[in-house]
Amino acid sequence: MKIVTIDDQTLVLLSVEKKLSDLGYEVHTAKTGQGGVALIDQINPDLVIVDINLRHMSGLDIAKYVKDSPNLNSKVMIMSGETQEETIIKGFNLGADDFMKKPVSLNEIVARVRKLIGEPNDKKEATHENDSNGLIREKCIGVVIPCYNEEDRLLSDEFTEFVYANLGYHLCFVNDGSTDKTLEVLNKLSKGREDYISVYDCPKNGGKAEAVRLGMLHLAKNIELDYIGFLDADLSTDFKDFDDLVKTIESTNYKIVSGSRISRMGANINKQSARQLISLTINFIIQKILGMKFKDTQCGAKIIDKDVIPLLFEKKFITRWLFDVEMFLRLKKKYGEEAKQLICEQPLKRWVHADGSKLSMKDSLKIAFQLTKIATHYR
Repeated sequence: MKIVTIDDQTLVLLSVEKKLSDLGYEVHTAKTGQGGVALIDQINPDLVIVDINLRHMSGLDIAKYVKDSPNLNSKVMIMSGETQEETIIKGFNLGADDFMKKPVSLNEIVARVRKLIGEPNDKKEATHENDSNGLIREKCIGVVIPCYNEEDRLLSDEFTEFVYANLGYHLCFVNDGSTDKTLEVLNKLSKGREDYISVYDCPKNGGKAEAVRLGMLHLAKNIELDYIGFLDADLSTDFKDFDDLVKTIESTNYKIVSGSRISRMGANINKQSARQLISLTINFIIQKILGMKFKDTQCGAKIIDKDVIPLLFEKKFITRWLFDVEMFLRLKKKYGEEAKQLICEQPLKRWVHADGSKLSMKDSLKIAFQLTKIATHYR
């Protein structure tokens, strides 16, 4: 049985194609409406799976084309993040046989495919590989993960499990001139998963600020990504909390949603008391510089609207550790007092200080000088 899948997001196409192909369906893919129509005319598929929001030719246009073509007898399944009743009804009126709302799991897609066209002629036995039930999102998210000498701390299994369970995420590990085998570990992690996990190698150590900056600019070149964020390699902020940050920015007009480790809303925060005291003192000074009641600028989990990536990251930061403060000041310089309405600080449910953190007590003592430098530079 032949299926044509049309979506302008590569991560979605690859995931659906692999899942259905592993089950025995003959799957063909296209990234544009025009390319999809050409495929449909060429192979006359049993089923067309199409995203509604293609750039030049919508999924509704393709549904109408299929149903109006006398030589085609294809079923049409529409996928969309659009949940308005009017759009769904319009899809069915134009000839769609099924309508799936994103986020949707691969297993749900398989169940709907089987209901519409039945089992494939050459049915394959299920394996652990094709038992995966990843969730297809409406938007695609890029995540920069800076790494410096992380050979012994990198939780490879947690990263791979996350990208397979959350289709639409792309993780970009930035090797910041590591002197151990971090690059070797990262290349092994990405091998065979290049569409979901990539490695950006910086031959020389430039510090976390520069690693994040280069990674953000690198991912910003990917036109399929809607939002780009960064996350610490030790996963002191877990993926569930990070995904909550993503959900917030997707449903609001915020330009930046930043995690906060401050204990609020019943959050369970496990942090060394000495570091906590230093952080609270630093945060008080930062609030004065920013002119914002920001409780935790330095949390290593943030998601950012792609539109402001050039504004925030085009120029090098003047500090190695406090680039987050510089980032907020750059936004404030552009938008003035309105910037306060464009930044959201969201409490994390969990944050654990991991052993081996690169920010030492000695580094903390240097922060006062760096804050003075920032205040002078961005005045």
